[in-house]
Amino acid sequence: MILDTFYPDNEVNSAYEINYEELYEKGMRGIIFDIDNTLVPHGAPADERAVALFKRLKGLGFQIMLLSNNKEPRVKMFNDSVKVSYLHKAGKPGKAGYLQAMQRMNTVKENTIFVGDQLFTDVWGAKRVGIETFLVKPIHPKEEIQIVLKRYLERIVLYFYHRKKSGGK
Repeated sequence: MILDTFYPDNEVNSAYEINYEELYEKGMRGIIFDIDNTLVPHGAPADERAVALFKRLKGLGFQIMLLSNNKEPRVKMFNDSVKVSYLHKAGKPGKAGYLQAMQRMNTVKENTIFVGDQLFTDVWGAKRVGIETFLVKPIHPKEEIQIVLKRYLERIVLYFYHRKKSGGK
């Protein structure tokens, strides 16, 4: 089914609930994160929780890349506190940003994961290059109008995804 293209590999409540230790033990070495509504509310700087997560991930040995369609000032403002690599104006769901992220982290699709909150940009883009995906619930309901409209379509796709997962046809 064509909708399978958009189905996440994993669905979790929050980027902060993923068992990164287990992923590292399984051989994962790179994490690509979306920022807005994945790690913090849209437009917000990194908070204590985000800073603590990135410190923990670096301590485990992960390479980390922020991949955002936002302009550099927004991405830099978040990154000033977490101090990892980033790509701004990444053109998600295009493949180039994901491929460049892996190249800069010195990882490959088999040992890289992607964590984001949107199916049609984050998840679809990562799946197009073969990266394991983690879809998180958006942190904050306040979003730009174009994202609000995409959320309606996402609900339809997720309805069929959940139906398929539960064994329904």
